[in-house]
Amino acid sequence: MRFSAVLSALLLGPVSAFAQSAPDATRSAELVRMVRQDCGSCHGMRLTGGLGPALTREAMADFPLDSLVAVIFHGRPGTPMPPWKAMLSEDEARWIALRLQQGFPQEFPSGDPK
Repeated sequence: MRFSAVLSALLLGPVSAFAQSAPDATRSAELVRMVRQDCGSCHGMRLTGGLGPALTREAMADFPLDSLVAVIFHGRPGTPMPPWKAMLSEDEARWIALRLQQGFPQEFPSGDPK
């Protein structure tokens, strides 16, 4: 019994830790707006590409999640991709990267992404 509890904690620990650090509804709406507006200025307002590459679900599917998080958080030196760590936590960068891989949500007029 004890072994299964330890195994469950090891396997589910990272998932539950991320769930606890997921942004609330207000911050989620702010992040969606930031990606759509700020990132969209280079990656296209529909995230289909522009100065920067497309950020569509199909384009992001094959990238390792940790690599996407690093690019969002630290930028890409020598390219126009800036680091966003002054405006985001690493958990928020991970939230954005996950949403990009799932198909990024549209902005919601009410500010509530539900």
